[in-house]
Amino acid sequence: MATASEKNSMYIETPEAFGDAGKNFDDDGRIKRSGTWITASAHIITAVIGSGVLSLAWAIAQMGWIAGPAVLFAFSFITYFTSTLLADCYRTPDPVHGKRNYTYSHVVKASLGGRKFQLCGLAQYINLVGVTIGYTITASISMVAVKRSNCFHKHGHEDKCYISNNPFMIIFACIQIVLSQIPNFHKLSWLSIVAAVMSFAYSSIGLGLSIAKVAGGSNHVRTSLTGVEVGVDVTATEKVWRMFQAIGDIAFAYAFSNVLIEIQDTLKSSPPENRVMKRASLIGILTTTLFYVLCGTLGYAAFGNDAPGNFLTGFGFYEPFWLIDFANICIAIHLIGAYQVFVQPIFGFVENSSKSRWPESKIINTEHSLNVPVLGSLNVNLFRVVWRTTYVIITAVVAMMFPFFNDFLGLIGSLSFWPLTVYFPIEMYIKQSKMERFSFTWVWLKILSWVCLIVSIISAVGSIQGLAQDLKKYQPFKPQQ
Repeated sequence: MATASEKNSMYIETPEAFGDAGKNFDDDGRIKRSGTWITASAHIITAVIGSGVLSLAWAIAQMGWIAGPAVLFAFSFITYFTSTLLADCYRTPDPVHGKRNYTYSHVVKASLGGRKFQLCGLAQYINLVGVTIGYTITASISMVAVKRSNCFHKHGHEDKCYISNNPFMIIFACIQIVLSQIPNFHKLSWLSIVAAVMSFAYSSIGLGLSIAKVAGGSNHVRTSLTGVEVGVDVTATEKVWRMFQAIGDIAFAYAFSNVLIEIQDTLKSSPPENRVMKRASLIGILTTTLFYVLCGTLGYAAFGNDAPGNFLTGFGFYEPFWLIDFANICIAIHLIGAYQVFVQPIFGFVENSSKSRWPESKIINTEHSLNVPVLGSLNVNLFRVVWRTTYVIITAVVAMMFPFFNDFLGLIGSLSFWPLTVYFPIEMYIKQSKMERFSFTWVWLKILSWVCLIVSIISAVGSIQGLAQDLKKYQPFKPQQ
C-alpha cells in the first residue's frame, strides 16, 4: 500500500496493489469505467444538439438554398474527421495501449507539450465558460417563451407580452447549483440520456411545425438561392455581416470537440476506446446533421427571409400554444443537462489543481458523507460546494449582462471552432503518426487548418459587430430572441 506521504502527493496505486480487488480498477488505477458507445453517443448528442439548432433557419436565410446547406455539410464533415483524429490521441503514444489522458488539455500536453499546451488550456476553458453562459441565456429565453406563448394565446398576437429574462436565469442557476454538487462526471450518464431525449423532442417539434407551415401554404414567404436580398431585406453591408455571423452560428452548432476526451474517458477499455469513440462520434454527428439540415432548410422554407433568430422562441409559431410550451420546456431540460456536460471539465480542472497545490488543506481535500433522501449517501466537500456555487452565480450574472442569443452563440462558435475542433487535433495527429513534413497528407491537413482559421476569423468579426449593434439598442426588460 502507499505511504501517507505518497497519498498526499497525488500517488495513484496500481490495480495489482489491491490483489483480487484490482478487478474493480482500470490499468491506470482508477475505478473501472463502464461507458459504452450508447452512453458516449448520448453524451455527444447532448453536447452537439443544443441551442445551435434553434438558429439554423436564420443562418440558412442569410446564405440561401445553396450556400446554407453546403456550409452545414462542410462543418459536419470537418467535425467528424477531426474527432476521429482526436479519438486516437486519448492514449499516447499508442492509440490502443498507450497512457491514458483524462482531459483535452492533457492530450495536448502529452502530444505537443510546452506553449501549445498552455494555449490549448486557455482556449478550451474560455470556450467552456462561454458555452455555460450561452446555455444560461438560451434556457432563460425558452422559459420566458413559455410565459409569452400563454400571454399571446390569452391576449392576442399583437400584445407586447414583455417579460424579463433575469428571474428565469436565476431559476436556471439555482438548478445548476444543486446539480453541480454531483462530484463525478461518470455519474452523469442518466442526465445526458434524459437531455438527449429532450433534444430529439424539441427538434422534432420544430421540424413538425415547419412542415405543417410549409404544407399549409405560405404564399407570402420569400426564399432565394442567395438568402436575404440586398435592398429588400438588408443593406449590402448588413448582408455581409449577417453571413459572417451565420457561419459562426453553424460552427457553434457543431462545438463538442472540447469535451470529447472527457467523454472518451468514461468508456470501458474493451473494445479499445478509440474505436468505440469513433463509432459514437459517427452516430452522434450523423444524427445531429440530419436534424440540422431538416430544421434549417424546412425552417427557412416555412419563414423565408424573415426567419427569426430562434424559431421556437422568436414566435414564428404561435399555435398550438401548448406544443410551443412543451418544446420550450424540453429545451430548458436539455440545456440543464448540457450545461453539466460542459461545466464538469472546468470543475475538475480547478479542483484537481487545488488539490495538487494544497495537499494538506482539509477544506479542499476532506470529504464528508451526507445522507440525502432518495439519493442515499453523498460525499460533500466544502471547497467543492463553495467554488461550484460561485461559478454558477458568476455565469448567470454575465448572462444577465449580455443576453443576446445569436450573437453570443456565433462568437463562441467562431472562437472555439478553429483551435479546438481543427488545429490541435490535426497537429496532434501529425505528431503522433510521425508524419513526414511536406508529404501529400501533411500539406492538405495544413491547408484545411488554414482555411478553417480564416473562416473562424471572419465569423468572429461578424458576431462582434452584431453584438456591438445589439448593445446599442439593448432594453433590459425586453425579452431577447
